[in-house]
Amino acid sequence: MSKPNSPRLVAANEAFAALRDTKGSYTKAQLVMDLIRGKPVERALNELTFCRKKQAPVVKKVLQSAIANAEHNHGLNVDKLIVAQAYADKGMVFKRWHARARGRAGAILKPRCHLTVVVSEAAPKVEKKAAAPKAAKASKPATTAKAEAKPEQATEKTEA
Repeated sequence: MSKPNSPRLVAANEAFAALRDTKGSYTKAQLVMDLIRGKPVERALNELTFCRKKQAPVVKKVLQSAIANAEHNHGLNVDKLIVAQAYADKGMVFKRWHARARGRAGAILKPRCHLTVVVSEAAPKVEKKAAAPKAAKASKPATTAKAEAKPEQATEKTEA
């Protein structure tokens, strides 16, 4: 007997790419991820190309991988793709030691992070038609007179 297929991690109109244990802090990578989240992939690639952050080229490669996965593995239209999710998770931290004064040791922390980018095919926008105004019902004159009298009485009370 074979194992059953594992369920998809994302929806049918989505594809993702992940890079694990890349060099750099996840907080610094998150700054780059914030730049591209929710944008069309063409614009996101353009922003990553000209971003001066150290993590930008790495995030760009992950985004390009997600686009390629969407096109080749899932048959999604590349022109309609947007960056649905982009996040960085904390990875392991390499701990190294450096000699300091008086026989002590100073810690050197070399953090790692996991990058994940999810692209999805944008659904076509459906324009809502303006609701036609409902026809005014013929109402009794007595009810309108009462409704009009109530606001006048309220204003008289507030003035006094």
